[in-house]
Amino acid sequence: MVNIKTKGHERLCMHTVQPSDVGLSEETTDDDRGHGFFGINQLNRAARWAQPITYIDIHESDSFTCYLVQMCIFCFPTSSVIPLHDHPGMTVFSKILYGSLHVKAYDWVEPPCTVESKGPGHPQVRLAKLAVDKVMTTPCETSVLYPKHGGNLHCFTAVTPCAVLDILSPPYREDEGRKCTYYHDYPYSTFSTQNGPKICDGEEEEYAWLVEIGTPADLYMRSREYTGPAIQL
Repeated sequence: MVNIKTKGHERLCMHTVQPSDVGLSEETTDDDRGHGFFGINQLNRAARWAQPITYIDIHESDSFTCYLVQMCIFCFPTSSVIPLHDHPGMTVFSKILYGSLHVKAYDWVEPPCTVESKGPGHPQVRLAKLAVDKVMTTPCETSVLYPKHGGNLHCFTAVTPCAVLDILSPPYREDEGRKCTYYHDYPYSTFSTQNGPKICDGEEEEYAWLVEIGTPADLYMRSREYTGPAIQL
């Protein structure tokens, strides 16, 4: 049985969670582009190269706090990517359960700094500041992103087979203004502006211009039923 504390204690509680606590079993595979911890080995090598990210919806409840809370797991084959996306008005606790994951995350520069891009349709781009750009390998601390800081816009790339446990509060709800939006990031030098913040020489790599894009066509994800221990609130 998985025990979850009330908000304010989730970070400490999640730090102790192991793969077996949420129904994942550690297994060794010869081909790390396969199903990883799920141990499905009957697929041929060509098929394994196209394995999707597996999404497991664990639990959703408003019993934690006055906010709706969702728990879920993402299981990544090697080199799979969840593209850059945001979490509007949300707080997200993330715990890597096994493996290594590259995390690149931004926060919006405030007040907003925007320019017109040079691309088709000339969409507007907005300036963001780099918050995280590193590989995280288990065991590691639980990370937290907030609505305005902590890397609210992030991209995940699997360095090895890995899994991430997320607690989202509140979860995505498009009818409540919490739609997941994807972005492409451009180096700071791509666009110029006279109205943005003053950036010192040598700090340009800490900033990027983000442009909204549609859901990437190569985002390959499937759902799987949660089969782990019961959740106790």
